[in-house]
Amino acid sequence: MTRASLTKQPHEVATMFDDVAARYDLTNAVLSLGRDRAWRGEVARAVDARPAQKVLDLAAGTATSSLPFTRAGAYVVPCDFSIGMLQVGKERHSWMPFTAGDATRLPFRDDVFDAVTISFGLRNVQDTDAALREMYRVTRPGGRVVICEFSRPTWAPFRTVYTEYLMRALPPLARTVCSNPDAYVYLAESIRTWPDQPELAERLKSAGWSRVAWRNLTGGVVALHRGFKAD
Repeated sequence: MTRASLTKQPHEVATMFDDVAARYDLTNAVLSLGRDRAWRGEVARAVDARPAQKVLDLAAGTATSSLPFTRAGAYVVPCDFSIGMLQVGKERHSWMPFTAGDATRLPFRDDVFDAVTISFGLRNVQDTDAALREMYRVTRPGGRVVICEFSRPTWAPFRTVYTEYLMRALPPLARTVCSNPDAYVYLAESIRTWPDQPELAERLKSAGWSRVAWRNLTGGVVALHRGFKAD
């Protein structure tokens, strides 16, 4: 079994997700206490995909996150650097154009997509700022980015309880549903060290995005950040 380190070496992270691909969606549902579906719904509303628009779904895994965009009539490209995740996704959704790619070196031309989105994956990229610049590069002028990521709960007493859950309850719970529970120790640690809402917003602006804003979900356990590429 593989557990990535917080240096987030791409081969370590990709191999770790390969190990958990088969039961990844089930594990996420259990560990989020069923909130993952509601969070995906908020992402879909924020992206606001329209018929014939092109949407890039990064860190798409098995493409569960991509389905709402296809239902809206958009052309969606699920992209991930875990081949194991892509293989499981292709078995479930053979008609989707799964693409292997690193978020820091995307295999797409400039100014292609109307929207780029990433849910719970930016935290696992080795170079966050490079990924934000790449997302900007492949987005057409006037297009948008939507990032859904674990963040910092806004209420201090709850923040303490949440941190205890991450480090004490999450790994044992993962053992009941996941083939590689050590992967979820890494995930808990990566959540704790991830930038808070204002810091991520500033990094989006530094990458070129304008009209950057965020909205908290579940008291800040998760935050949605959105930005636009100027016309």
